[in-house]
Amino acid sequence: MRNKLIATFGGGCFWCIEAIVQRLNGVEKVVSGYAGGHTTDPSYRSTSSGTTGHAEVIQVTYYADVISYDDLITIFMTSHDPTTLNSQGADHGSQYRSIILYHDIDQKKIVERVFQEVKDLYDAPIVTELSEATEFYIAEVYHQDYYNSNPNKGYCRVVIDPKIAKLRNKYSHQLKLEVAE
Repeated sequence: MRNKLIATFGGGCFWCIEAIVQRLNGVEKVVSGYAGGHTTDPSYRSTSSGTTGHAEVIQVTYYADVISYDDLITIFMTSHDPTTLNSQGADHGSQYRSIILYHDIDQKKIVERVFQEVKDLYDAPIVTELSEATEFYIAEVYHQDYYNSNPNKGYCRVVIDPKIAKLRNKYSHQLKLEVAE
């Protein structure tokens, strides 16, 4: 029996992180949504206002016997800028913060260790929020599988394409076969 687990994290716009993580071998499903805030049933509009406390995140269902949580977090931490508070690129506000929501104490310990392992890759301190997982709210349908459904949109070509190229260059051994070719 395969060891299927859940991971939840966000690093700016969920479209970017979703597109990266979907390509990893061992990832079964990636769902874009909202978490880490204080309101019930947030929408994109309410989350974008910055008043809900929620961040744009993804929830990942993965097979731990194929890809470890350690590898997921390492790839996540090196696929966005974990040193900018409440922003990624042109996106600003607490909804775009770097955040990892751990589901158990083992995940928390792994994240703390990965923070130490990657901190020297950056010129500034890591400001990624580390919090216990809260209720996850699924984002609207048009946010799901965004990059794969809209590869020629400007945002996808300018912002996401370079991130995927970096992923292919640095982590080709972790990619699903159909993506790695």
